[in-house]
Amino acid sequence: MSVLTVDVTASGYGPVTILRDLAFEVGDAGRLVILGANGAGKTTTLRTISGMCRTEGSIRFGGRDITGWAPHRIAAAGIAHVPQGRGTFAELTVRENLLAGGITRPRREAAAEADRWLERFPRLAERSARPASGLSGGEQQLLAIARAFMSAPRLVLLDEPSLGLAPKITAELFATLDDLARERGTAMLVVEQNAQLALGIAETALVIESGRVTVRGTAADLRDNDDVRRAYLGV
Repeated sequence: MSVLTVDVTASGYGPVTILRDLAFEVGDAGRLVILGANGAGKTTTLRTISGMCRTEGSIRFGGRDITGWAPHRIAAAGIAHVPQGRGTFAELTVRENLLAGGITRPRREAAAEADRWLERFPRLAERSARPASGLSGGEQQLLAIARAFMSAPRLVLLDEPSLGLAPKITAELFATLDDLARERGTAMLVVEQNAQLALGIAETALVIESGRVTVRGTAADLRDNDDVRRAYLGV
């Protein structure tokens, strides 16, 4: 069963079309990774799902057609989006950022959930009263992910979660994503330049070039694809 079905004939910004004939599915509790060069349309794909682009075609989530819905309505329906660059509220404290992620939940429930995330990530707990601007890049990414999960989403979209992070922090981050997906049964759609790590946590994967899907299959299929190996795995 699919939690998300994308069948977009065109999507973009104003008169500019970026994506064409883009079709894929994310299984319920599944994990899909999108690979591609800079400018291929990966970020636009996530923004299209989140309702931030002009879109022609169909996007179905949980059996409902959400094409044309406003971003806040899509978020309330159960899709959380961690944008490229993390998107934390720099002037708010760590705890306030978490509470912002749980804004659709009752106040006491959101507060309790924030406590659980701070318990899970001690580095964030130690800095819970500090502005997010004072966190390291890895800590900000952890905060962005925890904030996304505060709404108890069925699907999380992650745009380049390793961007700007040291290799060791990146490896820890992907291990955390893998753990969260297994524990919570949350579907994930990940756009990522670090293909090796991304394919390690994925079930299925696809490559986008110039706004179109050019390769698709299981993560193992893409790891064994010579063109993908040369372009994205460096082997």
